[in-house]
Amino acid sequence: MRLGIDLGGTKIEIVALDRDGAVRLRRRTGTPDDYPAMIEAIARLVAAAERELGGRGTVGVGIPGSLSPATGLVRNANSQALNGHPLDVDLAAALGREVRVTNDANCLAMSEAADGAGAGHRTVFAAILGTGCGAGIVTSGRILDGPNRTGGEWGHTPLPWMRPEEFPGPRCWCGRHGCLETFLCGPALAADCDGPGARDAGSIPARAAGGEAKAAAALARHTDRLARALGMIANILDPDIIVLGGGLSNMAHLYTDVPSLMAAHVFGDVARTPIVPARHGDSSGVFGAARLWDGG
Repeated sequence: MRLGIDLGGTKIEIVALDRDGAVRLRRRTGTPDDYPAMIEAIARLVAAAERELGGRGTVGVGIPGSLSPATGLVRNANSQALNGHPLDVDLAAALGREVRVTNDANCLAMSEAADGAGAGHRTVFAAILGTGCGAGIVTSGRILDGPNRTGGEWGHTPLPWMRPEEFPGPRCWCGRHGCLETFLCGPALAADCDGPGARDAGSIPARAAGGEAKAAAALARHTDRLARALGMIANILDPDIIVLGGGLSNMAHLYTDVPSLMAAHVFGDVARTPIVPARHGDSSGVFGAARLWDGG
């Protein structure tokens, strides 16, 4: 049995997968505000799941950040209470077993490569377009995160081929200007359309379809920027498939408009990388966490 934990800002979800990848159990609870309570909440979820299923499982955890290879502490998590703590060590002590922890975008990539939209492809690039913007890379069934554990940190690379009116780009929470996250995440699209302070991009596609020029223009800018950002990935990584997750991945026009726009930025005589939505939707994160022990 493989147990996956998706540790988000508002909820903690657990899933149990059997040997064949079938879901045996799913539960969720609210995310506490402080770190010790998070550890306790996860320990309770694991204990209850194993009690109900009558077995013991491996545990993988996806978080909105990563573990520093230098300190072993969580860094860059937008769930601020996690930062500066040895999450894997503390969870291992609470659960009585080794725990694997990785970025939630890596979990998305792992899930979609295993039995989702990227199944059967050697190299899968999976991007999250939601409240934030990040990505994960899986090649031959393994997460590619590198010695610095920054593999796939696509959201904190600069928008490529910037136009004069885009330079230097908005200031990012990471301290830099022009990160892809500041152009491509949901709040960035909302602000581009409706001005500073706007954060909800959910209505913009319908408004554009209804003839609102401002919404259509914002979508066109966002689509073009995503095409440039993915063109850069095609030039560096040349993945077999690109999978999109997160709330903005539900915008149907991305799958018809981005590939043709992206082709202009790919260095070569062909640009045929498929771009598809995540098959498991918002379940990919917790499924991928459960699969962190795949392959031993």
